[in-house]
Amino acid sequence: MPDQFPDNTDLTQSLAALRAELDRLDDAAHDLLMQRAEVVERVAALGAKGRVALRPGREAEIIHRLLARHQGHLPRRVLPRIGRELFAATTAMQGPYVIAVSDSPTSGEAHSGGHEALAREHFGAATDLRIHSTPSQAMADLSNGAAIAAVLPMPAEDDEPRHAWWTALMQKDKGRLHIVARLPFWSPRAEGATPARALVVTTAAPDPSPHDHTLIGLEVPGDMSRARVSSLFAEAGLPALGLLLRRDQRDTVAMVLADVDGFVAEDDPRLAALASPHSAVVLGAYAKPVGGEPA
Repeated sequence: MPDQFPDNTDLTQSLAALRAELDRLDDAAHDLLMQRAEVVERVAALGAKGRVALRPGREAEIIHRLLARHQGHLPRRVLPRIGRELFAATTAMQGPYVIAVSDSPTSGEAHSGGHEALAREHFGAATDLRIHSTPSQAMADLSNGAAIAAVLPMPAEDDEPRHAWWTALMQKDKGRLHIVARLPFWSPRAEGATPARALVVTTAAPDPSPHDHTLIGLEVPGDMSRARVSSLFAEAGLPALGLLLRRDQRDTVAMVLADVDGFVAEDDPRLAALASPHSAVVLGAYAKPVGGEPA
């Protein structure tokens, strides 16, 4: 009766050859990573002194490009995960890399911990985090240079005043802060992943990516209806995909946070059409999250 199983010697030799090929590929990948680090050092040397090295728009552009060319059975969700760790390592090469996190529960969350998990996922597992109980404390880290970015809870209309951090960004004074990213960057989420959502704020203005949303702040009369606010944005050529209207009975004005499609620059002429009577303020922009299978 003929042997129905492969010869153990042949199997061992085949496995050894495949492992040797994997070792060769690992070495080649490592060589490329070291070469990339050298290029990052040259880029840093050409950059402006004191400039924040974090470039969320550029990072999103890289992830979009890699996902567009991806083939084979390696899950797509792996590319952003690898990219995030690589971006964290090379950004840290260019200067201090500390992220401030506001991780207290807000009106839409049952417990804390989710924003710290988001920060770890997006900014690297080994990155130094400074955890705070309020957004104002995390934002103070940006102002005094203790952190290069702050992870803050996603705004909601019924937030307590201490959590309505985005209203402070409407002041166009020295030391201004900008929204530059939305977390998580990959969706949908796998079972067990934190359901938290957050925005990232830095002292540097956002740079565009292939698929952006812009967040615009606007003061309107306190009695203006949501429908009228929506019409204001539509008439200006900036239809709002999302609209947050924060009213305070003690004030005669209401604060609007609108999410519009595309990258809107601060000198965009459409902003002038939003005067009501206050000027509209671009609070920042973020790359639209990407996804496929659960992360």
